[in-house]
Amino acid sequence: MNFWKEHTALRAVLMLVTFIAGLILLITGWKQTGQLGGLGLMLLGVALLLVTLALYNKPFQDPRPGKRR
Repeated sequence: MNFWKEHTALRAVLMLVTFIAGLILLITGWKQTGQLGGLGLMLLGVALLLVTLALYNKPFQDPRPGKRR
């Protein structure tokens, strides 16, 4: 898919937003030591950081060839 290669500004803004939101959630969850809600916030923060990594790597993926049987 060439969408992410053609729209680099959109990809950069999404990466910045997900990265900052992920860090905020991680730090907020870390401050809630001993509470289950803090763990949930940290897991959501890690998920957002993984989304940031996926957005970064998306334009470098090779297109998948057809399925071989």
